[in-house]
Amino acid sequence: MADNRTAEPGRIAPADSTRITRRAAVASVAVAFILIGLKGWAWIASGSVAMLSTLADSVLDLAASLFTFFAVRYAAAPPDREHRFGHGKAESFAGLFQAGLVVVSAALIMVEAVRRLLAPEPIVRGEEAVVVMFLSIALTAGLIAFQSRAIDQTGSLATKGDRAHYAADLSANALVIAGVAAGAFLGWSWADAAAGILVALWLGLSALHIAREAADHLMDRELSDEARARITDLALRDPAIVGIHDLRTRASGPYVHIQFHADLDPQLTLNAAHRIVVDCELRIRDEFPGADIIIHPDPIDCAEPHGHEYFAEGKTAAAT
Repeated sequence: MADNRTAEPGRIAPADSTRITRRAAVASVAVAFILIGLKGWAWIASGSVAMLSTLADSVLDLAASLFTFFAVRYAAAPPDREHRFGHGKAESFAGLFQAGLVVVSAALIMVEAVRRLLAPEPIVRGEEAVVVMFLSIALTAGLIAFQSRAIDQTGSLATKGDRAHYAADLSANALVIAGVAAGAFLGWSWADAAAGILVALWLGLSALHIAREAADHLMDRELSDEARARITDLALRDPAIVGIHDLRTRASGPYVHIQFHADLDPQLTLNAAHRIVVDCELRIRDEFPGADIIIHPDPIDCAEPHGHEYFAEGKTAAAT
């Protein structure tokens, strides 16, 4: 099992994260091309609706993988005058795009599977189709292992979305094998269509998971509790920082944004307070190389309301 800390966004330098995610995207595109060729031939040979369903999914996987490849490159672009927080949200849009493609794929497969269930058709050359599916499983399993290593190192949302496609494919391929084999060797034509329906339902659940995680990033969901606790621990290693409050975190592609207020002795000089804050930033960045950090020093017990507290106080004052 991978260490959860290494899988957190921002735990690796952005340049290294980009290199790793690009390699994963290239591998995904290559595997998609191979699977389309194999499954296309098997579908034409067998006429299986289950084979058609997995072929359609592979075509959409290719589109999603290509989108991911370019999204990862764009997300890694450094901040500019128009995007001062970087371009990392492109990975989240890639995740939503992938989810949309999966939903389309699931709908098309479901329509064809129901039609074939109502009007079953015999499956021919089932042996070749089964062999192709076993080859697909081997290729997909290898790609998932490669993507999992990339995710463990980078926490990339785009790569997670791509892996979700292929993880769903891995289980779906087993259903396709069962449906094709039952239809070809046992004469159960309905089994092929039933396998297609199960694949469509599986893809729908996969799309929901991808969309939910992408939405979390677009809505600036906080980092995990473990990551936030680690940030707090790193900040408080200096006894000059009595406490911290208003910790806010969010992920954006290979970057994370961290900000909080640090409670300091009010008798410190500005230079001394600045040195303490800079040292704290360096400690956090040692473990989160992709972090953009902002620390606001506060005299102990003299913090003013900020952010949501400020707006909430303003609303209360306006209402009275």
